[in-house]
Amino acid sequence: MPKIAAPTPTIIEEAAELLRSGDLVAFPTETVYGLGADATNGEAVAKIFAAKGRPSFNPLISHGANLDMLLGEAIFDDRALALADKFWPGPLTMILPRKDGGLISDLACAGLKTVALRVPNHPVALELIAKAGKPIAAPSANASGTLSPTAPHHVADSLGEAVPLILAGGAAQFGLESTVVDLTGPDTVIVRAGALTAEDVSACIDAPVTYELEATDKPRSPGQLLKHYAPNIPIRLRAVDVAPDEALLAFGSVKFMGVRGGGSASGLPHDQIRNLSETGDLLEAAANLFAYIRQLDNPKFKGIAVMDIPATGIGIAMNDRLTRAAAS
Repeated sequence: MPKIAAPTPTIIEEAAELLRSGDLVAFPTETVYGLGADATNGEAVAKIFAAKGRPSFNPLISHGANLDMLLGEAIFDDRALALADKFWPGPLTMILPRKDGGLISDLACAGLKTVALRVPNHPVALELIAKAGKPIAAPSANASGTLSPTAPHHVADSLGEAVPLILAGGAAQFGLESTVVDLTGPDTVIVRAGALTAEDVSACIDAPVTYELEATDKPRSPGQLLKHYAPNIPIRLRAVDVAPDEALLAFGSVKFMGVRGGGSASGLPHDQIRNLSETGDLLEAAANLFAYIRQLDNPKFKGIAVMDIPATGIGIAMNDRLTRAAAS
């Protein structure tokens, strides 16, 4: 098993040295746990793809400790600077035109003329990146296409010995990856939904913001592949009942949720049901999403029935992840 360690100053210095030497380190952010490598080192970035089994045409997000670390990598227009001032550090990734002379490797950018950048809002992540002294490419720290990790043991279970060191920083605050906004053209477009909504972005830049969440085999952002975030058993969306051999991922009250053949969902065994938020709190539900799917991902069930989740606020991002998880 990989080394899991509390982020003491000594351990963070060890992790930074691993990154500088071209190795991998898993670390916490406020969204999910990331699998980090020196973004300027193509061979180090290649280790991310190998460890995850990730298609090399799927671009990575490069993380900075602050805006200054990233200014040399991309062309920041007025929109980008306003968003960085408002939301960095935070769960917002910007896709920007790459700047000539930037150091981030072509592999991290999937050979595109654009680069995805973020400053995470987590003290461990910020200290690690600052100690490493360069941008860190870091997708979610899990095998490609599987559930994103929101706790250190999720990383160990998914990647095993492929990652030498996991910095343990507790459970992720949001539990969903960052919002990704494409600023490479005149229109402002969210291509991956997250905790920040189109309304949040629009209010900051005083301009319309739209969603383009369609799956593609030529992604310009992480998370755009059709089948993504998938457990080992099928997911059935917008369930109005649950079969006796299905697990139930509930949201809100299950008072009127029945079991086929008779019975109520409230009477299901503990290992067969998880409620994302009994009070219908979307933020609580988002933080629990990947962890609860993982807990229900058991071969003794034929699948996971998922109750309807409102498509508002962060619910847009949750429904996007669930749709990709359910893709066959």
